[in-house]
Amino acid sequence: MTDRFTGPARVCSNCDGFPAVRVTLGGRDRHGSLRTITVRCPACHGTGTRPARRPAQTPVEVSA
Repeated sequence: MTDRFTGPARVCSNCDGFPAVRVTLGGRDRHGSLRTITVRCPACHGTGTRPARRPAQTPVEVSA
């Protein structure tokens, strides 16, 4: 059985393939750990890739 190959995924141009980062909020909590939050890329929703471009559709002429 042959599988369809969709081609390689494109790297997200907004995050350059690094979709999630940790940002420190400054200071430490009472246990001594840094307070951090995780921020995800809003364009690719944290996947790091964008869907491949669809090929341009060629107009089809119908003759009757």
